[in-house]
This record gives sequence, structure tokens and C-alpha cells, in this order.
Amino acid sequence: MEYINTYLPLIQENALLYGVNFIKAIAIFIVGRWIVKLISKAIGKGMERSGTDPMLSRFVTNIVYALMLTFVIIAAISQLGVQTASLVAILGAAGLAVGLALQGSLANFAAGVMAIIFRPYNVGDVVEVAGHTGQVEEVDIFTTTLRLPDKTKIIIPNGQALEGPIVNFTEAGDRRMDLSVGISYDADIQQAREVILKAIVASDYVLDSPAPSVGVTELADNSINLTVRPWAKASDHPAATLELLERIKVALDEAKIGIPYPQRDVHIYNHS
Repeated sequence: MEYINTYLPLIQENALLYGVNFIKAIAIFIVGRWIVKLISKAIGKGMERSGTDPMLSRFVTNIVYALMLTFVIIAAISQLGVQTASLVAILGAAGLAVGLALQGSLANFAAGVMAIIFRPYNVGDVVEVAGHTGQVEEVDIFTTTLRLPDKTKIIIPNGQALEGPIVNFTEAGDRRMDLSVGISYDADIQQAREVILKAIVASDYVLDSPAPSVGVTELADNSINLTVRPWAKASDHPAATLELLERIKVALDEAKIGIPYPQRDVHIYNHS
């Protein structure tokens, strides 16, 4: 009992001291994180008002938030009596170990930085990356998010997105369609060309300039193949392709120009 009475004041004093420091640390973290969120949001809104590309704005905002939150955490831990110099050294060693373990993630981060610098695509562009075609919805620190034509959301690591060829359908603004149409060998090519051109120029999707063209590209086994090359806005390409194929089929039917089926001539010989 005498032992407890001797050390009880010291225990109470240390408990009070560490309790106050713990409350300070919690307060610093909560208030600091709140301030960091306000600052990062303010930076993002400022960049948006200045006309900065959304992809760059989000990327910078995420980096700033992560860096400032790290300082807040260090400041909070220092209130617990932990030496920040030692903590920084420990974090550096841990960072090296984590970096070696997460080489793929670091490669994705580096690829994200490269995407920001060289800008092969922007948010809103329709692109083909890593074998997927869709609209760029977001470029994060580690990933690129695409929205596919069927509204499916796909998240691609930046390393994979920049590893292979990147096809940007939006950059030029307009996109050409290459539609293949077969007509019978008995058909009048010039008439077929005029019928097809009349059908496609009536579409609201087809642009006047560059002008659409129709030409013979193959004399196949069962048909004369014509390639129809109209132009449309990149965003209208999928819908325009569906509409024009239907328009061409209906127009050829009305003009009595046949689209032949594959056929074979069978000769039967009687040797009796």
C-alpha cells in the first residue's frame, strides 16, 4: 500500500500529461485534416475557374492533399512525445521497403505523371487504351477510368494505359467511317454510288466537309464491294454507323439493287 501511495502521484501526473497530449494530438489531426480538405478544395476550384484541364486539376489536388495530410499526421504524433526526426527516418526506411514491395504501383504513379505532362488524352476524350474503347472519365494518381459505350465503368492502371498504343478519336474532332457494302455483279456501279451517296448525305450525322465518298475496293467472289467513307463527329460515330448502314440497305432495296448472298454454281454431269 505504501508502494502505491509513493508512486500514485507520479502516475497521476504522467497520466494527466499524456492524456492532455493525446487529446491535443487528436485535435491537431481532426482540425488539420479539415483545413487540408478546405485548402485542397480551394486549390481545385481555383484551377477550374482559371480554365485548367479537369484531369490536371484533380491530379494536383490529390497530390497536395496527400502531402499536407502527411505533415498534419507528423505534427499530431509529435504531440505524443515522439521525436519527429526519428519518425522521419523511420518513415523513410519504411517508404523504401514499401516502394520495393509496390514497384507496380509506383510505375502506375509515374505513368500518371507522364499522362499529365504529355497529355495523350484528356477527360472527356474517346480513346482506345489497353484494348478498351471508351470515354475518359477520370485520370487519378494510379489509374485511368473509362466509361464504355454500354455505360460499363472500367478502371485501368496507368502503367497499362500508357504501355501500348493509344488511339485518341476525339483529338481531331471528326472521325471517318469505313463502311463496306457489297452489290451484285449485275448492278450498275454508278447508280449504286449515287443511291448510297444520296442516302448518307440525308443523315444529320454526316458532315458536309470533308465530303463523303463511295468507291470500289474489291471484286470479290460473290459481289462488288464498295467502301463508303462518310465523316461524323467523333462523339456521334457509334450512332452514325448504325443509322447509315440501315439507310444504305433501305435505299438499295428501293432502287432494286441487290446485295448478293454467297453462292456456288453446281454442275451435274451424267456419264451414263
